[in-house]
Amino acid sequence: MSQAAGAEEDGQPLHVASRLHAFNRFELKYLVPVEEAAEIRDELGERMDRDLNSPVGGYGVWSLYYDTPQLRFYWEKIEGLKFRRKLRIRHYGDLDTVTDDSPVCVEIKQRVNRVTQKRRITLPYGVARRLCDGREMVDHSVKESAFIQEVLDLIVRLNLQPAAITGYQREALVGRDADTGLRVTFDRRVRGRDRDFHFGTSTPENRFTIPPHMSVMEIKVNERTPHWITDLAARRNLNLVRISKYVQSVEAFGLAPRSVFHINEADCPPPPSPIEQQPHTLLKAGAQ
Repeated sequence: MSQAAGAEEDGQPLHVASRLHAFNRFELKYLVPVEEAAEIRDELGERMDRDLNSPVGGYGVWSLYYDTPQLRFYWEKIEGLKFRRKLRIRHYGDLDTVTDDSPVCVEIKQRVNRVTQKRRITLPYGVARRLCDGREMVDHSVKESAFIQEVLDLIVRLNLQPAAITGYQREALVGRDADTGLRVTFDRRVRGRDRDFHFGTSTPENRFTIPPHMSVMEIKVNERTPHWITDLAARRNLNLVRISKYVQSVEAFGLAPRSVFHINEADCPPPPSPIEQQPHTLLKAGAQ
């Protein structure tokens, strides 16, 4: 999750990895039933590889989002501003083992026109909380100074506070050969909470913010989407959706009115249970 750094001016040896990482991407999102998502994942597996950090069954992704008391970042998303950003702390893995020493990412995610940009630094959880909640300057290298200063400026100047936590189980595939910039993720069991913002809370009150039988499929590319991916989406009648897990959590807990980004459960009815299917099956058998 970090890139190599050759920063002798930072007083670090050339072989030491930097904690700072940045990248740009185009992102396409689809909402698909979990069972169909598994079929698509298997089909993609013929031309893509499983991410080395993605075990069978996926891994947990938990994010604590910060916003102003007036939910400025939320409203910037709703209004579709061409330049907007969010601040979050993100943890990869289970929460039951989180301590102050656990590595987390303090991340600024921003949108510039259609391009998604992410800049983040990996810090121990306790240090990240001192920075974002305690509004303290933390130890950093010269190379990391500009980013740390930007985070602290955002928090202090905009009076940012914890607003919502989101969590989900993610499976990730990466492109091979000519598609090395391609990444496809499947996020299921998307849930969250609007309180108990410490990752280590023993009995968190999470609830599903997207129907549990639905999965968020996301295609991420550096430049353009491979034609065989768009063909797959067309063949399966996948429709692009405007969805934000943070916005979904804000609206699911009544912190703001529902918007065009909100996924209504009525629009995503669960598949019929075997018992519900049985009368139709018996009728069909009787007709035969």
